[in-house]
Parts: sequence; structure tokens; C-alpha cells
Amino acid sequence: MSKSINGFQFKQFTVQQQNTAMKVTTDACILGAYTDVAEAKNILDIGTGTGLLSLMLAQRTNAKIMAVEVDDKAYQQALENVQDSIFKEQIAVFHQSIQDFTERNKGLSFELIISNPPFFQNHLKSQQEKRNTALHTDTLSFEDLIASVIQLLAPVGQFVVLLPAYESSVLEILALEKGLYPQKKLLIRHRKESKILRIITTFGLAKKELAQEELIIRNLDESYTAQFETLLKAYYLIF
Repeated sequence: MSKSINGFQFKQFTVQQQNTAMKVTTDACILGAYTDVAEAKNILDIGTGTGLLSLMLAQRTNAKIMAVEVDDKAYQQALENVQDSIFKEQIAVFHQSIQDFTERNKGLSFELIISNPPFFQNHLKSQQEKRNTALHTDTLSFEDLIASVIQLLAPVGQFVVLLPAYESSVLEILALEKGLYPQKKLLIRHRKESKILRIITTFGLAKKELAQEELIIRNLDESYTAQFETLLKAYYLIF
């Protein structure tokens, strides 16, 4: 990955982001690289933003990908990024809320659903409306997210979601109440012994013994760890 004025250049695609409130982040890149696509023929990306996750997954699979984005400018940005990529025939971008998408597509089923959702539930809001939409749960509550996932997830499918530690625990409680079970967790830390930065949880409709591992992004000298490099090598230009 190489940063330019407006976006990021990856090995097989470019993500422009000048019109979106939420930019490309390291943790989102980890989510895209970490998520298992082996069994997926149909993938749903909820809240695609720039289209980053859809593009990352398209690089590793031939699955059909549907990306949903409610914000108008983010949708346009995602559409442009997809259309400018070699994966444009593989990814379809929809300008609507996941609630509306779910209501209109009750017959669809996905082996993989991925999301980097809004997560601030009790924080003061900024004056920038686009950033509020991207960060706060007013337009997508965890309850609505889980309801859509349960309706659209294939019986043996997986729902993979990235959240901060506290919000991850809140979502997990709500998911368990609806019969959606955590099967795997990746705890992300900036450095060894530092606090948990984000958690990637893989949910499914079946109870399984929880598998848990950690990913450390940087060494003490701020160089990337071998673990991080291995994960992102297929995407980042620096590796």
C-alpha cells in the first residue's frame, strides 16, 4: 500500500477516498486480509465505504460480492473505485441501507457477510455529518445489523465483523440472544502488551469452541511485525 494525496495504491487496485468521511485504516486492511473466503460463493459487504473490503476480498476469491452503502458520497466513491478496478465485473455496489437491502432481498443467501460498522453509541457527535454517519450507530444499530445478518446468512455461513473491544462485547451479547454464535476472534494490538485496538469476531449459526489468537502490528522499534507483513503481503506495496 502506498498513500497518495487522495487515496491508497495497493498491489492490484487503488482506493480513492477524498469524498468519504472514513478513510482507509490499518485495522480495516487487517479485516480484509484476515477474513476467510475459501467457502464463499456469495459475499455481502455491509457499509462498504470506499469499497476497500470488497476489493480486498475480490483479489482472493471468484465469489460474487454485493457491497451496500447508505451514504451518497461514499457510495459514489465506492462505485468509482470498483469501476476503476480489474474486479468491476465481480462487485455490485448498492446505494441503500442494509435494512432496505434486507427487506428487498429476502431470497438471497450469503456464505460470507463482512462489516466494519459504525460503533460509537454514547459519544459526543462531531459537526461533520458524513463522519457521524460513518462512526455512529444512528443509521445502523447493532440490533438492525444482527437482524439483517441472521436473515441473509447461509446456514453454514460466517459473519465477520471488526469493532473496538467494548463495542465488540455489546454486539456479542446481542448476537447470542438471537442465536448467532462467536466462533473465532482475532485480538489486534498495536504493540505487544498494549491495549486491544480492535477485535475481529467471526460468528456463525452453529455453536463451536471459540478459537482465539492475537495480531501484533508493530515491533518495539515501530517496524511491522513478521506476522503483520505475512498477512498484508499480498496487498501492501512495501512488502
